[in-house]
Amino acid sequence: MKILVTGGSGFLGAEICRRLTARGHQVRSLQRGHRALPPDGTEAVSGDIRDAAAVAAAVHGCDAVVHTAALADVWGPRRDFASINIAGTAAVLDACRHHGVTRLVNCSSASVVFAGRDLEGVDESAPCPKRFLAPYPWSKARAEQLVLAANSPRLTTVSLRPHLIWGDGDPHLLPGLRAAVRRGKLLLPGAGTNLVDTVHVADAAEAHVLAVEKLAADSPLAGASYFITQGRPCTLATTVRGLLAHDGSAVEIRTVPASAAQAAAALLEVTAKAARRRHRPLLTRFLVAELTRAHWFDITAARRDLGYAPTDHSWQTLEPSAPLR
Repeated sequence: MKILVTGGSGFLGAEICRRLTARGHQVRSLQRGHRALPPDGTEAVSGDIRDAAAVAAAVHGCDAVVHTAALADVWGPRRDFASINIAGTAAVLDACRHHGVTRLVNCSSASVVFAGRDLEGVDESAPCPKRFLAPYPWSKARAEQLVLAANSPRLTTVSLRPHLIWGDGDPHLLPGLRAAVRRGKLLLPGAGTNLVDTVHVADAAEAHVLAVEKLAADSPLAGASYFITQGRPCTLATTVRGLLAHDGSAVEIRTVPASAAQAAAALLEVTAKAARRRHRPLLTRFLVAELTRAHWFDITAARRDLGYAPTDHSWQTLEPSAPLR
């Protein structure tokens, strides 16, 4: 197939491009500029996901689209997330319909079902909350709803929900942890015993490749969403230590009461909004909730329908975890 990957020069998008090219597909990447080039063998097309004309031009001539371009952050103006994550996805859908693309794989997020309460082994039947703690999960939920509603015999759609993607070149999770470490110490809200699951970029990319190859109008993937993780939840403390160890760092973790962290986050958010600051506060309510609540998912459906088989990665075998799903 000829496949467009939006955000193909990004962390996840580039790995998807590499894997699609290795499997014999002709791959095109839509990206905002040429500062970060896609992998060898991928055609680079410059354009902004908010530019409907640029999106349509990139989609033209393709058989399928893997949509990974997004604004991912725990802080920022709601309008930015809406214009990129929601309106950008709508532009991709319009272009697919106009140019007769038959398959669309959307990269969503497991956070679309997170409302600040524990998520322990939930499956895809878990509903999206009525109120979100941050613009990012809100915008990804709305975008996913557009994608799934667009599923039809002419344009078959599926939405994947990777959770906390990490690996070499990670621009979000590992840098955030490194920035939070001070003199070998990390202050962690809560006790650090809450179970969380993650996904390595290689496994997240493989799930998208499997989806675009297996997607068809008569397949169980059509109009469905799937959680994508390692299927091996660990305590947050072990996860943090493991991720930093993967990055070559050792750290001493000290905990602070969750209630104190929540109060501090609320104050920092109010202060940042009053001062109209665009940069992220040290803490946000969404971030504290993610650090103090359980969030791991049942990936039975992805194993069954996609043939998804995540691999074990280093530190994830160090401690007993919740039962595999």
